[in-house]
Amino acid sequence: MSDSAITPHILESLRNLAAYPVATGTVELLQTHISWLFLTDSHVFKLKKPVSFGFLDFSTLELRRFYCHEELRLNRRLCPDMYEQVIPLRASDGGASFVGEGAVIDYAVMMKRLPADGMLDRLVDSGRISVAEIQAVALKISQFHAAALTSPYIAEFGTPDRIRANWQENFEQVLPFSSSTLPTTVRAAIRRYVETFIASHHTFFNERITQGFIRECDGDIHLGNICLVDSTPYIFDCIEFNERFRNCDTASDIAFLLMDLDFHHRPDLADAALSAYIEASGDAGLARLVTFYRVYRAFVRGKVESLRLLDTGVDPEERADAGRRASRYFRLAQGYCVRSGLSPTLFITSGTMGCGKSTLAGQLAEELGLSTHNSDVVRKQLAGPPPENANRASFGEGLYSEEMNRATYRRLEQLAAMALDAGQSVVIDACFISAAVRAAFARLAASRSAAFVILSVQCDYDEQLRRLRERTVRGTSVSDGRAELLDQQRREFEIPQDSEGVVIPLSAEEASDRAINSVYGRLCLP
Repeated sequence: MSDSAITPHILESLRNLAAYPVATGTVELLQTHISWLFLTDSHVFKLKKPVSFGFLDFSTLELRRFYCHEELRLNRRLCPDMYEQVIPLRASDGGASFVGEGAVIDYAVMMKRLPADGMLDRLVDSGRISVAEIQAVALKISQFHAAALTSPYIAEFGTPDRIRANWQENFEQVLPFSSSTLPTTVRAAIRRYVETFIASHHTFFNERITQGFIRECDGDIHLGNICLVDSTPYIFDCIEFNERFRNCDTASDIAFLLMDLDFHHRPDLADAALSAYIEASGDAGLARLVTFYRVYRAFVRGKVESLRLLDTGVDPEERADAGRRASRYFRLAQGYCVRSGLSPTLFITSGTMGCGKSTLAGQLAEELGLSTHNSDVVRKQLAGPPPENANRASFGEGLYSEEMNRATYRRLEQLAAMALDAGQSVVIDACFISAAVRAAFARLAASRSAAFVILSVQCDYDEQLRRLRERTVRGTSVSDGRAELLDQQRREFEIPQDSEGVVIPLSAEEASDRAINSVYGRLCLP
């Protein structure tokens, strides 16, 4: 039970423009699993929900008042001018107000509103972010970490036992989501990785303590909590409600930003941020821990998004979106675990047009952080037309002549070689209808002592026709595959045989998550 006086009527009354101590023409209500946020033209008023999740307790008025003051104190470290005051919410004739002399019914944090178009998640998703700006964010985090408080008490939060206890809590709290966002098999795979890593790095975790890397950090540095104003980064909304999440290894703090850049499909920016942070901080040991903490941050974000599914006060569509995000975060966490056990591997797809191989190749590459090269894109790059331009050549003619086919696969082979030479795994996404062409890539992998895996994607014929016709109508695919060409390609297709390498049959009718998990299982990866 909580002692909250916040009712739907109270929330509705706070849409009244006169309920605020600042002039405003609008009031917008947003909410997370732990807060209600009222956005005026110039300020944000943040009320804490009367919830208790084990790792967080806002169930009483006194606790909410205390954590409002903690939020003010802690966030002023990175945003001294943004967090203004803790302000009482008072009873009024219309319900509640932040002005007047009525009885105090709750407390809120009053802060300046940052421009929405400067939020880093929006800038990254729209491609309006530069490497230099990401490096500036990493530099600010490094400077913050260098000045952050540390002590013997804080250092205790970096011990292997404390780290293990945090993970145990996480694994227990996600149990309700085994049939929704986190299947049991995925949770088990992540748990095996975590337990093995902690056990094998016990000494290194203790070295991080003696080297002074356990500090009172931010704890929540993801893209949605960073804003660029005239290219100056503002990092806000740190963890105030649980010192266990805030007192941590600086590697864990920066890993949140890196993970979220990966989640937003920008691993290149994550690499730039990591390099800039290491250079500025001099923390060379970070490299040994960063994947482990990326797993942790992705898992926690998956948990947080999953908790929104339990909040009946959130719009059903918003809950559905949260569920999809949670599943992606958990998949990313699993992908980080898999990467740690993956030796250099050349993956190729094999299947006829419209079978779904590009979808599977893209998800595999995203989860494992691999480069991927698509034959349709490479073919058009070689020929000159923009990849998005449709080409209506007949089968085996023009852009799809034997000469262009050979040139395309030669270029794909070069791209694969470049990745393998750098010690990296790579996914080559093409039809690979010829056993001879697949054999050339097998020889390439062998010459680099890399594993060779054929993802043999199959699909029901009628379903393929439907997909190809739908794709033609949409006109948005880089592929020029069309329904009228399918039969001829199927006649020429040479089904991959086990003698060619590790052949993993995949069904395009199967959910992509299960299909990718079958790849991991066949390769004996987490």
